[in-house]
Amino acid sequence: MNQAELIKRMTDKELLFNLYFSQGILVVIAIVSSFFLFDSFYNWFHQLKWDPVSLFLLGLLPALAIVLVDLVLMKLLPESYYDDGGINVRIFKNRGIAQIFMITLFVALSEEMLFRGVIQHEFGYLIASVLFALIHFRYLGKPVLLISILSISFFIGYLYEITENLAITITAHFFVDFILALIIKFKWGDLYGVEETS
Repeated sequence: MNQAELIKRMTDKELLFNLYFSQGILVVIAIVSSFFLFDSFYNWFHQLKWDPVSLFLLGLLPALAIVLVDLVLMKLLPESYYDDGGINVRIFKNRGIAQIFMITLFVALSEEMLFRGVIQHEFGYLIASVLFALIHFRYLGKPVLLISILSISFFIGYLYEITENLAITITAHFFVDFILALIIKFKWGDLYGVEETS
């Protein structure tokens, strides 16, 4: 049974549980590993700098640019190039906006905590960016999706490299995911004939 067939057999509740569970594992790994790798747990707070101007200029604006490029490519390339087996559609199509907000915020927090907050902080830009792309394993057989996630990974990693501010990368990651999820919900959700399941 391939991944697309497995997803079709899962209910919305099962799919959502698996998403939160897998992202929760990333949070646990990030926190536990930080105890061994950081000089102090307060290192987390040193990486989180609240600066509204920087969050706008280096978080929100780059996210909008990424989304714009993605939309242009979606218009130019065949739909099959962006087909991840219907997983993103199943996750977002039948969710409310508030739930999409919470899902994408949790994903951004969990992935940025581990890949930028721990791995890039301790092992470097290249390793963190490649590993970030590799955990999105469902894209490995899709060249366009793989190049897209690699590009986004290296770009967000670069934002962390020049700012050392986890709040900026979380902001950029969140807005990319949130906006694209809303687009999936309101425009492309019918691509796979997704119906509400309980």
